[in-house]
Parts: sequence; C-alpha cells; structure tokens
Amino acid sequence: MIKVSIIFGTRPEVIKLARIIKAFENINTVQLSVCFTGQHKEMVLPLLDFFEIKVDSSLEIMQPGQTLNSLASRSLLAVDEYLQKIEPDIVFVQGDTTTAMCAATAAFHRKIRIAHVEAGLRTHNIFSPFPEEFNRQVISKIADIHFAPTESAKKNLLNENIPSSKIFVTGNPVIDTLLFTRNKTEKNQAIIHNNHPWEKDKKKFILITGHRRENFGSGFENICNAVKELAEKYSDYNFVFPVHLNPNVQEPVNRILSDKKNIFLIEPLQYIQFTSLMDKCHFILTDSGGVQEEAPSLGKPVLVMRDTTEREEAVESGAARLIGTSKKAIIDNVTELIESKETFEKMSHVKNPFGDGKTSSRIV
Repeated sequence: MIKVSIIFGTRPEVIKLARIIKAFENINTVQLSVCFTGQHKEMVLPLLDFFEIKVDSSLEIMQPGQTLNSLASRSLLAVDEYLQKIEPDIVFVQGDTTTAMCAATAAFHRKIRIAHVEAGLRTHNIFSPFPEEFNRQVISKIADIHFAPTESAKKNLLNENIPSSKIFVTGNPVIDTLLFTRNKTEKNQAIIHNNHPWEKDKKKFILITGHRRENFGSGFENICNAVKELAEKYSDYNFVFPVHLNPNVQEPVNRILSDKKNIFLIEPLQYIQFTSLMDKCHFILTDSGGVQEEAPSLGKPVLVMRDTTEREEAVESGAARLIGTSKKAIIDNVTELIESKETFEKMSHVKNPFGDGKTSSRIV
C-alpha cells in the first residue's frame, strides 16, 4: 500500500487537483490523505462539495492582516505537524502557491518524495509574477517527480539540469476539471444562477478579471481607465468584471468604473459560475494564469494584461496575446478583437495546447 498525501490551500489548486484526487480514490493500492491548509478557505469550501472531495485534515492557517512571511511560517509548521502524523510515502503539490512551496519544503525536510503537478512553468523573472515565480522554482529544486503540462515546460526543467527520467509531460489537469464542470452543469442548469442583468439586453459581453500583485497601483489604474474608455466607445457591448476582494483591486475599480451602465461590477464568482461566464462571453481580458489555460477549450480569445507569462504556449498557439497594462495597449487590442472578424476567428479556433481532458489519469 502506497500512502499518498495531496496538499492544497487555494482555489486554483483544488480546481487542478480535483480530478487527480477522484482518480486516486479508485486505486486500491493507494491510501489517500487529502489536506487543506485553508489559504483560500471561503473560496475553496463550495468547490469541495461540488467535486465531492473529502478532506482528511484541515490546518486553518489564515489570520487577518498577514504578510507573506507570516503565512509561510505558519504553513510550514502546520504542514510539518501533519506530515509527522500521516507519514506519507509521497506528497503531491500543485503549481506555485505559498501552500505548495511550504508543503514541498516541509516534505523535503522530512525526506518524503515530492510530486509537482504543473511543473516547469517559467517567466525567468523572479519578481513576475510575485511570489509565484520564486515558489515554483523552489519546488522544482526539490521535487522527485515533475508533471509538466507541455513540452515547453519540460524544456525549462531540462535547462535547469533536472533529469529527463523525472519529468513526465501529461497536459494540465485544469482541462479535465473544466470539461467535467461543463458537462455537470449542462446536465443540471440549476447549479448555475442565470438571469444575470447583463444578459437582459442580449448584448455580447467582455469578461474582465484582475488580481495580480504586480499590477497593484498604476497597473490597475491603467486597466480601469482603459475599460472605462472602451465601455464609452462600445456602448453596444457589456463589460462584466468580477472584482477581487483585495482592497488594492477594489479601490481603483469601484472609484473609476462604478458609474457606467454597461459595466457590471460583481462579487467574485465561484468556479462553477465563472466557468459558465467564460463559456458565454465574447472574449476575456485578464491577468490570470489559469484563464489562459482554460479559455482555448471554450473557443475564447484571451488578452493577457501582464508583461510576462509562464503560459507561453497560449501566446505561441495564437489563443492569447500578451498586451501589458498600458492604457493604449489595452484599448488597441480590445478594439482589434471587436472590430476585426479575422483576428477574432483566428484566436477563437486554436487547439488548446494545455491538454485534452485525460491528464489526471496519466498522472495517476
């Protein structure tokens, strides 16, 4: 019997690990332990119900007004105590969060094998995205098994002298979850709360998301001013913006965009509802990494409001454009997608380079 521990703390982690967890449940030679650190407690709990995931250990690491260092120190101690109790043979972590980095470090200190899901993503700029680029590079230094989503990610790992025998190209499990979610919601529309106000006038809508730490300040000012001007220019379109709860996002968004009739500022959505919005929107304006992976499977062009991306395959395939956060660049690129049918068609008919929905079974 192999003792497998899967540790997650945030919404992106549970989304990408959900189908791996369910696949492991069907392996009778595996004793599975699922650990939730609580880094994104309110955002994760509804997903655990939706994906029917049973958590064996909850660590409750969050505190008000915490810093990255205080979060990391509590995470490291809490995960270490959990590992001491469970004594797994291998620990699975996903991506680049503080939870993933601390869980991997705690396992390394106890000489427990580490499997890294979504390994090999790189911008090669340690401060962009911050602190995620640091986190994933640290995990790569100590992981025993690297599940790379693409050949490009594998190449990054090989360039860092990681042996090819430890690297497996599997695709990204987020596509497994996306397709599972769409299938489940199509069978039960009651899961999704329809009748949104922006749907009443039958206008096409552009979906906007933003939360990146490196965009706080002038970056978000530029994003908001660009969206405001675009909403005035294209009154026949609606702009839907689920606003992240971070005050650095809330303040400029509400100050600049709250008085436009065709801009809908809404509360952050659960994953299921957000997936539905992605499926229905015209295209997406975002600084999210996960959206770059998911949107091509839904045929949605993505404009990425960042200066760097670790999802280079999205840009190389033509499904996404890296446009930065200057007001002019945002306006110019949105204008082109709205007005050029050729550009829109080209970006919306790209085969997703990140997966085919079978990643979880390959990993297990």
